[in-house]
Amino acid sequence: MRLSRSRIGVVVLFATMTLTLTALAFPAVLGLDKPDGNQNRVIASTKFGPLTEADRDFVVKVRAAGLWEYPLGEMVMERGTTKEMKTAGEHLVVGHAGLDAMCREISPELGITLPNRASPQQEGFVATVDAKTGGEFDSSAVNIMRVTHGQIFPAIAKIRATTKNTLVRQLADLANDTVLDHITVLEKTGLVEYDKVTFQQTGPAKLPREKVTPPPPQPGERVLVLKPRPDLDVNTASPTPAPSPATG
Repeated sequence: MRLSRSRIGVVVLFATMTLTLTALAFPAVLGLDKPDGNQNRVIASTKFGPLTEADRDFVVKVRAAGLWEYPLGEMVMERGTTKEMKTAGEHLVVGHAGLDAMCREISPELGITLPNRASPQQEGFVATVDAKTGGEFDSSAVNIMRVTHGQIFPAIAKIRATTKNTLVRQLADLANDTVLDHITVLEKTGLVEYDKVTFQQTGPAKLPREKVTPPPPQPGERVLVLKPRPDLDVNTASPTPAPSPATG
């Protein structure tokens, strides 16, 4: 069947609008590398303040981080070989449950679509740790998470300093406390390889876009909830610093 030029124009316009709305709701690049595009561009006006691309990407990155660090935290609680490892696992689970609750609370207010799966890169982190046992399991889990937490820490500070959106600012406050807590408990395991971690934080490998992008949820798919754990007596705010590597 042949379409008239006017109908073709309508179809093209509708498809363009659909792609544009999808792009606004779900950012294209959500890995640990620097995203493309103008991150300062305002994509929505809300009663909580303007929402920029950077704001939206930050909310989704926080959500995506929990989608792999929460199950990895459960794994560490179960398979970690030391008390310090199991404590780190508890902090990961409690911290990301709290961040996830805030992401799910603010995302409808800001018109942000949250992923239900981590990126292939992040799922690869979990698989890498899962394949280890004993001391190798501990070391792999600690150093992978110490690298990723070290990379996201400066990004949180930048969002907190620049966002004009009050909800994003509140999430950045909570994320700052939580990530600092996670860095601290990871360091208290005594397994952080600081030279290696610093190198990987400052020179991350560039991966294809599809590797660092969480897949968008399917139409009608329910939002995955990271289960709160009130049974764990864990405080993820104001952590006590770990001893310096030089002093032990």
